[in-house]
Amino acid sequence: MKISFRPVCGAAIGAVCLLSSFPVNAQDDAVPLVLDDTAPQSVSPSPVMGTLDTIVVTGKAENLLGVAPSASKGQSSAEELAERPFLRRGELLEVVPGMIITQHSGGGKANQYFLRGINLDHGTDFAIFVDSVPVNNRTHGHGQGYADINFLIPELVEELEYFKGPYFSQFGDFSSAGAARFRLYRELPEGIASFSIGTDNYYRSLIADSVQAGPGVATFALEYNYYDGPWVSPDELQRWNGFFRYVVGDDDDYASFTVMGYDVGWDATDQVPSRLIRSGAIDRFGFVDPTVGGDSHRYSVSADFQRTGESGVTRGSVYAGTYELDLYSNFTLFLEDEKRGDQFNQFDSRWFAGATVDHSFEGMELFGRQADVSIGAQTQHDWIDGVALRKSSERRLVSTVREDDVYEASLSGYGSVEMHWTDWMRTQTGIRGDLYHFDVNANSLPENSGSDWDGIVSPKAGVVFGPWYETEFYLNGGFGFHSNDARGVTISRDPLSGESLDTVPALVRTKGAEFGVRTQIVPDLTSTVSVWYLHSDSELVYVGDAGNIEAGDGSERYGVEWSNYWRPRSWLYVDTEFTATESYFKGSGELIENAVPYSFSGGITLGEATGPFGSLRARYFSPRPLNGDGSVESSDALQLNARIGYRTATQWEVALEVLNLLDSDDNDIEYFYPSRLPGEPIGGIDDIHLHPYEPRQFRLSVTKHW
Repeated sequence: MKISFRPVCGAAIGAVCLLSSFPVNAQDDAVPLVLDDTAPQSVSPSPVMGTLDTIVVTGKAENLLGVAPSASKGQSSAEELAERPFLRRGELLEVVPGMIITQHSGGGKANQYFLRGINLDHGTDFAIFVDSVPVNNRTHGHGQGYADINFLIPELVEELEYFKGPYFSQFGDFSSAGAARFRLYRELPEGIASFSIGTDNYYRSLIADSVQAGPGVATFALEYNYYDGPWVSPDELQRWNGFFRYVVGDDDDYASFTVMGYDVGWDATDQVPSRLIRSGAIDRFGFVDPTVGGDSHRYSVSADFQRTGESGVTRGSVYAGTYELDLYSNFTLFLEDEKRGDQFNQFDSRWFAGATVDHSFEGMELFGRQADVSIGAQTQHDWIDGVALRKSSERRLVSTVREDDVYEASLSGYGSVEMHWTDWMRTQTGIRGDLYHFDVNANSLPENSGSDWDGIVSPKAGVVFGPWYETEFYLNGGFGFHSNDARGVTISRDPLSGESLDTVPALVRTKGAEFGVRTQIVPDLTSTVSVWYLHSDSELVYVGDAGNIEAGDGSERYGVEWSNYWRPRSWLYVDTEFTATESYFKGSGELIENAVPYSFSGGITLGEATGPFGSLRARYFSPRPLNGDGSVESSDALQLNARIGYRTATQWEVALEVLNLLDSDDNDIEYFYPSRLPGEPIGGIDDIHLHPYEPRQFRLSVTKHW
């Protein structure tokens, strides 16, 4: 194990804070853990501080018959998330069946997401929310829909709720493949102090607690993380996360105020040509450009409220914040510039703000039948100051390809009606309207300036039959969309070649359908099967790595998902998830690059509230096409992760995570494109570029709860 003392100072400061925070009566406040799959989906915090009688475990095995609108809708509880060993923060999202999380560069970037035959890059077509705040960034410097969840502290997540497909009116942009919402605790069930150390200079310290403050409850958390990684050129990642929330009220009526802060800096090892590894020119964890990496920060404030009245429940949220990414990458090495190299800088600096409000009517009747009616509105605004693509060398700026100031705004309204026609049939109908405004001031090439408006209406529908013999059948369909980068909406000239370009549609129509089954006919086993279809009118995107537009045909994807969650005992939980997908461009019939045909994930978790516990998880994704005709494929990838530990009656916990248990030499990501090294042909060499799995990692943590 390599140990460096430079990052230990920050971790040690955190550890001192942890130890000094322990309450003297913590031993007296031990809380038993009770497993209950029939519990409600969330645990509402008490309005005042005190010892909770029980902690109710919910999650994927929960009985959603009569509640869920589709077979693929689900959730994962805080307890399930805590038991999972994971290498990266983004892997929290792998609780979504079929979701694969990888990384092709340093740990400070957003992860790569793969779901339902889509290479979501860093977030496009999968919408992510933290409470009511959207995470995806529109018109982002690195890519449309860029979604970085590194600002999340996992221990603050009470529940992760996920949806698949464009069938839900409360979700709009980027939600064609699905959406996920992290619901954070309004009040922590117990205080937490934790310190972790691991292979390759991994350090993490965390302190979090909820305390009574005046009429409400204040929750705070502070996290520090350092990691070099196994790379020949260390990542030297340093990350700080801070959180504060104040809540007043009770389960029915409450208001909260939240502040979140995130700051990170890192070096990186980008994907490298496989020919260099095969020849022995570089190590598998080696590099070509040692100066890539970046810095990022995100600070936000938000306020939420809920009020329960005679007509139903009203909820609202407002938020505002600032975000910045300063990223240096080099994927083609010396293909474009044989002297300085092809390193480039992507910069994004913005202020953002928005609001959402909705009302759920209770006790309504339509056509003499029970009806659940919801209406809502959302608005989002981004003021982007200098979103830029620049050529660089050793992190020194050389020239500007494109630099723009952008204002992007949207206003949305939506509504849904769920009708209970009989004891065995209910329907959902919904509609959503979105209006967008784009205003681009192209500083580097004024011809690309302009403004535009666009709008789109998206109807949704679903029907549920059952339950019969603890089984329900679902049929869902709907229209959705994703927005394109504002720079593509107003573009007229290629910033590199100077050639004329056509603008792209601001909003791209998608549509999807799904048939599914959910059953609990076998005791203690929840099984779901869904067969789905997704169409996109166009794969048009603004390419942040090139500064121009790539236009593609419409695409079609279809597949099947099969999930099983078995909890025969309070101390035993087993889950398996299998997906199969076909993806292609509709016009040409070409395969969609990096669309994963088959994936599997599964695990077994053992343990009670006290005593030994453990978890073993496996993830597999199959070879996937790296070009349109499928003549070049990636290798498949299998990874096993394990976590074992012991919890005492005095609420101490010691845990050891072993990541990549088999020390697999598979790859996180593979791409096929040309790159060039000094002395190679001018046009470069088409090659597979890869970012390898990290080798076996050991991480030991000591945690105190009170």
